[in-house]
Amino acid sequence: MSDTIKAAFWMIGAIVSFTSMAIAGRAVSLDLDTFEIMLYRSLIGVVVMLTVARLAGTLGEVTRRNLGVHLVRNLSHFAGQNLWFYSITAIPLAQVFALEFTSPLWVIVLSPLILGEKLTSVRVLSAIIGFVGIMIVTRPSPETLQFGQLTAALAAIGFAGSAVFTRLLTRTETITCILFYLTVMQATFGLICAGFDGDIALPTAANLPWVILIAVAGLVAHFCLTTALKLAPAAVVMPIDFARLPVIAIVGMLLYNETLDLLVLLGAAIIFGGNYLNIRTDTKRARVMSPSM
Repeated sequence: MSDTIKAAFWMIGAIVSFTSMAIAGRAVSLDLDTFEIMLYRSLIGVVVMLTVARLAGTLGEVTRRNLGVHLVRNLSHFAGQNLWFYSITAIPLAQVFALEFTSPLWVIVLSPLILGEKLTSVRVLSAIIGFVGIMIVTRPSPETLQFGQLTAALAAIGFAGSAVFTRLLTRTETITCILFYLTVMQATFGLICAGFDGDIALPTAANLPWVILIAVAGLVAHFCLTTALKLAPAAVVMPIDFARLPVIAIVGMLLYNETLDLLVLLGAAIIFGGNYLNIRTDTKRARVMSPSM
């Protein structure tokens, strides 16, 4: 089996995991608010992360360097994830996933400011194409614009900020160190925000399996995606990731009677086109700059 085929199977795992997390998020949303969901997800994540790190012997890699960067990175991700959980209850799932695909475009905007990366003409064009796709997905007007669309778009910005600061951290920190502060800090944020009103709802016997599914699916999704990117170039992996959109659109139609909006699919395809243009250009540039073997 070639590495490309292996990567495709890993991406199927990522698609199933992201879809499962959306379904589970809707299932618990009537009993738990987004802060409580994030609290329990992060607490489960702490247990899983510490167990795996102890078994792998990598706990010693956790350092106190760059605590400020860890803080900003996790505040960005915490905000994005809370907005995402709210969005999946407020608008059709296909719209949420379509707007989530704008996250790489926001990375293009943020990278020059935070990482010092060059803003090329291709990246500007990619961002413009993505913006056109956003307009098609949301079709903003006083009659059609929904608050859930705004929160989904803001969630994508939060995820982009998290991605940029994660890239910054990987220059000096290990994956274990990054995941340690991810789970611990976000559990702390969740506890503070969920307990702000003095009332933290506990998972019931009925929704506890959904909460566990959210935590496990989130970890598995990112593990599958990372593994796929190690096996095959992003230019190969990301088109497979785009399959998340039609899958979640069908799930929304079958489980929640959501309308299959062809304009959302069209807008998402345009957003993906902007992302793919940037990925292909970066891939070609990397090949040109790498020494020949």
